[in-house]
Amino acid sequence: MVIDIHPHVISDDESRYPPAPLFGKRSDWSQERPSTVETLIAQMDAAGVDKAAVVHSSTTYGFDNSYVVDACNAWPDRLLAVGSVDVRAPDACAVIADWTARGLGGLRIFTGGSTKDFDPSELEDEAAYPAWELMGELGLTMCIQTGPVGLTQVSALARRFPNVPIILDHLGRPDPTDGPPYAAAQSLFDLAAIPSIYLKLTPRIMGDCVKGDADPASWFGTLVERFGASRMAWGSNYPTSPGTLAEIRQTAQDRLASLSAEDREWIFGRTAAALYSRLA
Repeated sequence: MVIDIHPHVISDDESRYPPAPLFGKRSDWSQERPSTVETLIAQMDAAGVDKAAVVHSSTTYGFDNSYVVDACNAWPDRLLAVGSVDVRAPDACAVIADWTARGLGGLRIFTGGSTKDFDPSELEDEAAYPAWELMGELGLTMCIQTGPVGLTQVSALARRFPNVPIILDHLGRPDPTDGPPYAAAQSLFDLAAIPSIYLKLTPRIMGDCVKGDADPASWFGTLVERFGASRMAWGSNYPTSPGTLAEIRQTAQDRLASLSAEDREWIFGRTAAALYSRLA
């Protein structure tokens, strides 16, 4: 079974699901390449993707998870919603409980990206600790969108809340272009000792691993050696990343071709099923 843990969906009904982007700036991709849930399902069928953990678009809807939840609830046998909540807000626990009751199956913190520079201070705020405690009780995973600047904070959260699996979006954006032994990515490798931290392999790293002195075989081989394939999962980033879902999946398969068949089984499905049991 092939599972994608990082596609997005955008509604074509702005009156029902009005855009209200986090940080006040809407992402270009969500306007140029919007994809409804019906389009996503068609893309999955064409790409041979069985199931997906669909990540809420914070740069379109802020903390309103209505569309991703409604979209995934319409396809419960194939999709699971991963949403965003202001975990520092006084009512964060009540809000998380409400969205979970409505079908949300995971959470994500967006500290920056295409519309804003990374700000890891959100990951240091003790006001979020009750929300993290609740995530552990509810069995929710947490995706974190950050760069190398936030990995120290990610490490601290993982050690404080070891029962909350943390998935690093885009691997935390390491720079592999210096080539083996990839010294520039040491801050990422340092996280390998923390078993609750997982890596999300997306088109960003599939592109970076063929730049400079990097090469896919040594880069992904190093990641498997450090973390193990059972802590790595593929995410398409469709439609944020250009191309069809089939094209994105094929590129990932090509980049990971040097790994063993068992390692690729983990990356393309088994790890995702472990992180999101409802997709198993």
